[in-house]
Amino acid sequence: MRPTGRAAGFVAIVATAALALSACSGGGGAAAPAAELSDEPVTLRFTWWGNDVRTANTQAVIDAFEAENPNITIEPQFADWNGYWDKLATETAANDSPDIIQMDEKYLSTYSGRGALLDLTTTGDNLDLSGFSKASLDLGTSEDALYGIPVGLTTYAVMVNPTILETAGIEIPDDKAWTWDELEEAGAAVTAAGGGNVFGVQSWGFEEGGLNNWARQHDDALYNDAGEVVIKAETLTSWWEYMLSLTEAGVSPSASATTERQAAGLAESFLATNTAGFATGWASQLTALQEASGAPLELLRIPITDDASTGSAYYKPSMYWSVSARTEHPAEAAVFLDYLVNSEEAADLLGTDRGVPANDDIRAYLTPNLPESGKQVVEFLDGLTEDVGDAPALTPAGGSAIEAIVKQYTEQVLFKQATPEQAAEGFIKDLKAAIAAG
Repeated sequence: MRPTGRAAGFVAIVATAALALSACSGGGGAAAPAAELSDEPVTLRFTWWGNDVRTANTQAVIDAFEAENPNITIEPQFADWNGYWDKLATETAANDSPDIIQMDEKYLSTYSGRGALLDLTTTGDNLDLSGFSKASLDLGTSEDALYGIPVGLTTYAVMVNPTILETAGIEIPDDKAWTWDELEEAGAAVTAAGGGNVFGVQSWGFEEGGLNNWARQHDDALYNDAGEVVIKAETLTSWWEYMLSLTEAGVSPSASATTERQAAGLAESFLATNTAGFATGWASQLTALQEASGAPLELLRIPITDDASTGSAYYKPSMYWSVSARTEHPAEAAVFLDYLVNSEEAADLLGTDRGVPANDDIRAYLTPNLPESGKQVVEFLDGLTEDVGDAPALTPAGGSAIEAIVKQYTEQVLFKQATPEQAAEGFIKDLKAAIAAG
């Protein structure tokens, strides 16, 4: 359910919605005073994307909420990822968006910037956010307005197969001090011991997580707070140079093997099939990778450059809860959000399907009952608390195209159809064009 790069299909529709919304929102989101709860029956439409398991769990939460709040009816509306955004854009353009919206980071700026989302700081006592850290709430904040409550948190990490390392005679690195050179050295040793069947480091570069982290280590960023592409060409060049060097040295698999496995999905990746010692990815993927591999995988912090900027690690929201700026029942919508994020009963029903809870209190409540892999993820996230830097700037409208763009240029670099320098120039040009069109 990660974004696939769909961006342009709904932008024009949402832009049309902005014209209708601007009269009531002043162009920057609704900042109405906190509304009072109604004594009359209220119906709220609630939309989300996800599979059948998520839908069943969410419906169970709706049922439990309605039992406690008999005057509020929640009308469910759900779809798969691709159809979800087309439908939401159409509804928003028609001033008929659902009251409660499951939102993704790549689209939060698009909708909030056009006045389609409610500033949740205006909900008063109806929504308690005391269980959330400032770092997590910052992930849904723009210009001091909170447009999305992070549902779950993850962070970029290195996952390691200790069995493969032991076979190669390699100790698990000290991840509080290791560097990219040390990852390459350890990976080379694993490849040498693998006899052509096991590689040291699974290639990456097919989504923006690793790039974001690399940029932050180099005191750089993809975007500024104005939504402009500001990453330096030399930062991108060094990123692709490192990946290419691993491939050329045999530390990582060949370009053809890499792209074939990447297209096959997570369960067919080198790490998941026990043919790589190290791989980068989102910490929240640990459970799925452990299940696929049957191996006791562990999480490590991302290596750093020798002069890395502090605070390069960052939290990523799995998704958000947002409220439409056009809702006729903001107080009731806030009460439902409060139940979703603060209720232990809701936590029991939802589990970690939408990620490890961003609410610190709920995360602590759930942790004892999580599987071992889930506990590992929680421990890893909690261990980063003192080292996590400021939240990255929100992805601007049109920026959801980044995954398709970064994948395109990573493949060109690995297949030597473009040099890292050429890829850097092309990436910046294409991303700027996508945002300009957004």
